[in-house]
Amino acid sequence: MTTKTQKPEMKSAGANKGHLIAVASGKGGVGKTWFSITLSHALAREGKKVLLFDGDLGLANIDVQLGLMAKRDLNDVIEGHLSLAHVVEHYADGGFDIVAGRSGHGSLSSLPLERLNALLQQIRGIVPEYDAVIIDLGAGIDRTVRFITAATDATIVVTTDEPTALTDAYALIKLSHAAGHADNIKVVVNMTGDAKEGTATYNTLLKACKNFLKLTPPLLGVVRQDKRVREAIRAQTPYLTRSPNTDTAADIEKIARNVNAEILA
Repeated sequence: MTTKTQKPEMKSAGANKGHLIAVASGKGGVGKTWFSITLSHALAREGKKVLLFDGDLGLANIDVQLGLMAKRDLNDVIEGHLSLAHVVEHYADGGFDIVAGRSGHGSLSSLPLERLNALLQQIRGIVPEYDAVIIDLGAGIDRTVRFITAATDATIVVTTDEPTALTDAYALIKLSHAAGHADNIKVVVNMTGDAKEGTATYNTLLKACKNFLKLTPPLLGVVRQDKRVREAIRAQTPYLTRSPNTDTAADIEKIARNVNAEILA
């Protein structure tokens, strides 16, 4: 017998301006954090007000990828020293705001549900100030990932064509389905050779979802692989700033337009 995940006390009456979006993956190494950063940048370039939230406290690396030295971070909120609004910092080079994590300093997964829900309430409290609040979650399918995805308006599951990435992405979707909130899931296939290969990878995942879950999570987009992604990360520079006229940049920009149309509209 399947037990449903406890639903966070998040949604309130009335329409918020903003939307809460989780970016998740069944496993690490699929480019999830890079995707979260680059999607935030693309949405900001579309004129959207965006907050990027590092939800992987134990292995936080948004600030590392961007070469930031955050003065305040999520740990200050968890420890009760500051409110969430007071740890938001503006990332001028990308045109969006950031809540940094603190690498190697505990994990959201160790928080009691009451404290985790209190943090989510603070997140929901600042959502109306933005068009999109994007939470870059830790890799995996632990309790915290499931709890936060249950509270969001949409969850973007990032995968690649590696069998383990597909298997773990399916596991994440399956658990969301069992908990009753898989209807907000959308799929991105990252680091693919070309659009046809990416669509084939998605169709493999879709077939499993249809056959075993009777579920059809839509494809939000495909992102082609580019060696300049790694170069941008090493240079701690936003990819869209360093390589704005590439196929990969066009893929991210297309996904941003899809997010605008399918999630933020």
